[in-house]
Amino acid sequence: MRPTPLLEFFKRGEVARDVRLQAAQGTLAPTAHEQLAILILLVDDPDPEIRATANVTLSRIPIEALTAYLARSDVPINTREFFGDRGVFPAVIPAIETDEPLIDDSGPDEFDIPDQADASRESLVQQIAKMGFAERLKAAMKGSREMRAVFVRDPNKMIASAVLSSPKLTEAEVESFAKMASVSEDVLRVIGSNRAWMKNYGVVVGLTKNPKTPLAMSLNLMNRLNDRELSMLSVDRNVPEPLRVAARKKIVASTSKK
Repeated sequence: MRPTPLLEFFKRGEVARDVRLQAAQGTLAPTAHEQLAILILLVDDPDPEIRATANVTLSRIPIEALTAYLARSDVPINTREFFGDRGVFPAVIPAIETDEPLIDDSGPDEFDIPDQADASRESLVQQIAKMGFAERLKAAMKGSREMRAVFVRDPNKMIASAVLSSPKLTEAEVESFAKMASVSEDVLRVIGSNRAWMKNYGVVVGLTKNPKTPLAMSLNLMNRLNDRELSMLSVDRNVPEPLRVAARKKIVASTSKK
């Protein structure tokens, strides 16, 4: 299961009240896993309205969908225990493993702007400029590819990282993000922590050469580069000097063994 940056912000208590309230209504999280995990956190929220809203939302999830979801092999044990304490147990037959939320009253995806060439870049920027924080957060996860390319560079780290929670996100997009010097270190850390994404050699190269990538991560990833990429890295003035030096030492060590 891919890392869920949005959930991590909720766990750390770094989410504003209006966003927590929207999440308590079940309309924010893009996947069933995040939705239930966030609702479980919010039933213990210090704000009584948020606690009550989260409990109401949980009670509105169709019992057949919930029990079928709980029977899935990828459901965390703490989620099963939470619902078990409420008298809700896994079904005999698990649900088909999709990412769709178990309850969603948000209606049609109003953020899904077409990605064709005739889509106006100006109109996209204008639309984003009119959004409040909660709308931008939701659009980062549920919007179009073009929107994700904008929001992944958002100065607010929660919005930028939320792009990586989008079920619409493709591996090609992740590879392009890994190469962007304009994204935050937080975004690069999330990418680097995803085992599935790190199987993509292009992502590995992008992170290693990105000057924003934490040095410890770059040094570790350097060991996975082929001779050609390693040689290019050793003379790349855009990366930190310690990384170039390490690349040169690796080349020398490799050459002496031949």
